[in-house]
Formats: sequence, C-alpha cells, structure tokens
Amino acid sequence: MATTTTTPTTGSAVDLGAFKERQQKTWATGDFGMIATAIVIVGEYLCEAVDLRAGQKVIDVATGSGNTAIAAARRNCEVTGIDFVPALLERGRERAEAERLHVDFRDGDAESIPFGDASFDVVLSTFGVMFAPDQEKAAAELLRVCRPGGRIGLACWTPEGFTGRWFRASSKYLPPPPEGVRPPIQWGTEERVRELLGAGVSSLRMNRRDFVFRFRSPEDWLTYFKKYFGPTIRAFETVAPEKRPEMEREILDLARSFNTSGDDTLVVPAEYLEVVAVRA
Repeated sequence: MATTTTTPTTGSAVDLGAFKERQQKTWATGDFGMIATAIVIVGEYLCEAVDLRAGQKVIDVATGSGNTAIAAARRNCEVTGIDFVPALLERGRERAEAERLHVDFRDGDAESIPFGDASFDVVLSTFGVMFAPDQEKAAAELLRVCRPGGRIGLACWTPEGFTGRWFRASSKYLPPPPEGVRPPIQWGTEERVRELLGAGVSSLRMNRRDFVFRFRSPEDWLTYFKKYFGPTIRAFETVAPEKRPEMEREILDLARSFNTSGDDTLVVPAEYLEVVAVRA
C-alpha cells in the first residue's frame, strides 16, 4: 500500500512510496558505518542527557549502524534498534557482538514503529528520525511507543550549523523533494520540535551542542564523505556532470569558512539540537 501524506498548504495527498524507496537506496549506498564511527560521541552524550537507568527498555529509532543503541546497551539497558536499511542493521549486529553487548536490531520504519503503545521507557534517535519525510507521523510514533512519564531523546542538526548549511548548499543542485515534504533540518529548530512533540509531553528541554568534524584537510573530509556517505555519493551522481565542480567548490568553501583549526587540518564544529522530553 502506498504511503501518503497531506500537504499543509493544499490538503492534497502526496504519494511518498517512491520517495522513501529512494531514501532507502541512498542510505544503503556507500558505507554509513564508516560515517557513524566518527560521531559515536553524540549517542553517548544523548544517553547521558536522558539519564538512562540500567534495566530500562530503550528503542533507538532509525538506528543506522547502531551508535546510540550500543551506547544504551553499554548502560545495561534492554535495547532495540530499528532501521529500514538491512545492511546497516547487520553492521550494528557486528558492532554489538564485538563488544559482547545484546541489542535487538530489527527492520522498522520511523513512521510505523513495529511495537505497541507505551512499549518503551526511553525512545531515542540520533540524526535519524529527522529524515523521515512525514514529520508529524514520525513524531506521533515516537510519542505512541513511549510510556507515560518516559523520556524521548533526540539529536538533530540545526539549520544554522555547518551540517545544515552543507545540506542546504547541496540541495540547490538536486531535484526538489515532493510537495509538502518539509526539510529534515527543521527538526533542528526549537519551534518545530515544540510543534511536533509539545502536545504529547509534560516537559521539553532543548540544548544546542557541537559535534566537531576532524580531518586532515577540507579536501580529505569531502573525499571521505564522497566515498562513504550515501547522500553525498547520490548528490554527486545526480547532479549534472558540468555542475559537479561548482558544487564541490561551494561545499569546500563552506567547510573552510567553518574551519577553526588555524592550520592545514579541518576542525569544524557542527551544531545540533539535543532534545529531552518527558512523555505526558
């Protein structure tokens, strides 16, 4: 059955099935596990922010290769990680096994989490649920599977930060998403998070933090992402060949403008919004 959403301006239904299939193929391209290993610290910080307790039932939504799920398992929680890319789930299983940790990795969509109401004490997502095209539906699912009094913890790139600016720069060269699909980066704004979660939570705490990219040079950073990061790989495949040098120059100029290293290396703070909500 096709997935549909309704545009906020016209009220007309938009078929998201093909769009989500493209998303799935994009995230399966390259090796996101190589990207995830660089941002492990964000999942660790998020687990501390929600004050996990041993024995709690935790789900990591859009877990990717399992960063935050594994971080929760390190804290002796009962952990499930869901994602709609089988190759990433397999990488998560490999990583958990290497640490002798148990995480139940299983196929699942952030817009249709395969568990009953109030199934979890804590619901987490690190740079994951923000990419679900139907934001209202995804937010409703986070709330639905969290028990009353439980916590929801999110990490989402902000529009003003480096990653948000990078996504925006790349999107200029690409076909637009279907009408009515909001930019993922809106999850990184306090206003939008309040719209999506506010009615379902009793408290909402938001904190802006930085993750710092560290590479040998701006060129080394972009080469790495062109090799391993599905969205970057697809962007360069999709854009017209004559436009690729222009897109590359713009992205590198942006990286240089955020670079704080003071030498030839790349040290780029990338702002994200850390969200901790208590389910009403």
